[in-house]
Amino acid sequence: MIENNTGKKLFIKSYGCQMNVYDSNKMIDLLNPLGYTETKNMEEADMVVLNTCHIREKAAEKVYSELGRIRELKNLRKSQGKEMLITVAGCVSQAEGDEIFIRAPYVDIVVGPQSYQKLPELMAQVSRSKKTVLDLDFPTISKFDSLPESLSIQGFSAFLTIQEGCDKFCKFCCVPYTRGAEYSRSLSEIYREALSLVNQGALEITLLGQNVTAYHGLDYNNEEITIADLIKHIAKIPRLKRIRYSTSHPNDMMEDLIELHSTETKLMPYLHLPVQSGSDKILKEMNRKHTAQRYLDLIDQYRKASPDILFSSDFIVGYPGETEKDFEETLELIRNVRFSMGYSFKYSPRPGTPAAMETQVPDDVKTERLVRIQALLSTQEEETKQDLIGKTCSVMFEKKGKYPGQIHGKNQYGQATCAIGSEDQIGKILNVKVEKIIGTTLSGTIERMD
Repeated sequence: MIENNTGKKLFIKSYGCQMNVYDSNKMIDLLNPLGYTETKNMEEADMVVLNTCHIREKAAEKVYSELGRIRELKNLRKSQGKEMLITVAGCVSQAEGDEIFIRAPYVDIVVGPQSYQKLPELMAQVSRSKKTVLDLDFPTISKFDSLPESLSIQGFSAFLTIQEGCDKFCKFCCVPYTRGAEYSRSLSEIYREALSLVNQGALEITLLGQNVTAYHGLDYNNEEITIADLIKHIAKIPRLKRIRYSTSHPNDMMEDLIELHSTETKLMPYLHLPVQSGSDKILKEMNRKHTAQRYLDLIDQYRKASPDILFSSDFIVGYPGETEKDFEETLELIRNVRFSMGYSFKYSPRPGTPAAMETQVPDDVKTERLVRIQALLSTQEEETKQDLIGKTCSVMFEKKGKYPGQIHGKNQYGQATCAIGSEDQIGKILNVKVEKIIGTTLSGTIERMD
C-alpha cells in the first residue's frame, strides 16, 4: 500500500517532442492520487522528474548538467530535514540505463518511456529499500492499460497519443531503440480519452504518434482501422471543433487520409511532414525509403484535396556523405514546396545508430549550410504570413494578450494570432481579418458575427 503523501510537490520538466509533454501530463495524473500537486518552483519540490528526449545533439550531457544543479537543491533540502526524489524518465533513460546511476548516484529512479506507468510502484520500492530503482522494460501489456484518464488540461488544446514506437529504422534515429516497435491504441480507449478531454474544455485535440499516420488500431469489432477512420469517429464529438495530427512519415500517407482533408471541416489545413533531405542519395543513405519526388507528389495531392493547406517539415543538414550538390537539392525542394515553417538541425551522431559510425561532414560546413537553410525557411515563413494579410482566418482564442484589451490564440494553421477583444471571447473560435504582422504574430480585427 502506497502512503498518501498529502501536500507534496512535484516538479516535472519535459524535453523534446509533444509526446513527451503528453507523457509528462500523464505522470502528473499518476501522482495526483498520491497527494502530489504540480509546482513550477523546483526549489520546493519533493519530487523532480526530468522527462528526457534523446533526439537533439548532446541530449544526455544536457541532462547530466541539469542533474548537477538539482543535486545542489537535493542537498539543501536534506540539510533542512526534507527529502527530494529525483527521477530521470524518457528516452535518455532508455539509452543510458545504469550509466545514469554511475554518473549521478543521487538519482533515485530511472524509468523508460514504456514503463513510466509504474512510477507509483517504483517510488514505493525506493521508499521501502532506500535504494535506487531502474525500469527500462518494454512490457507486453500496453502501458496505456495502466494509465489514468486525464485529470486536467491546460487551455483549450490537448494532446492525445494514439500511436507509439517506430519500425522505420532511419539510420540517424534512436526512436526504435528507445520507444520500441510501432503500437496503436484501440478506437474505444482513444475515443474515451477524447471525450474526457472535451468534457474538460478542450476545443482542439492533436493526435500524436512517432509515426502517427502508421496508426492501425482496432475498432469496436476488433477490425483494423486507419487514422482516417479514427478521425471520422473523433470528429463526431459535438463540442470538439478542431483536429490535428503529428508527426507523419511520407511512407504512411494513405489516400483516405488525404481525401479526408477535402471533406472533414474539423480537420485543420496544416500538416507537419518531415522530409529530412531533398537528395535521393542522402534519403537512401538515411534509409528513409522514399524519394524527393514522392514527397513532392504527396504535397501536390494534399493541395488538390485542400487548396489552402500549409506545410512544415524537418531537415537534417550535414548528414554523413552530404555534398554541396545534395544540399542544393534540399534547398530546391524547399523552394518547390514553400513551407510555412521549417525545423532544421545539424546532423549529430546518436550512439548506437548506424550513421554515427560513418564519416562525418566537417562542423564548419554543417554550420554554413544550416545558416543558409534557415534563412530560406525564415523567408518562406514570413511570405506565407504576408499572404494572409487582408484575408480572414479562423482563430481559437486561448488567453489574454500582451497588451490591455488584447486576446491571443492560434489560427487554423497553428500560427499565433492576436486581436482586440474581451475576456469572454477567450475559449471561442472567431473569424479574424488579418491586418498586419507584429514580430512573429498575426494581428487583426475580429469580424462581427451575423
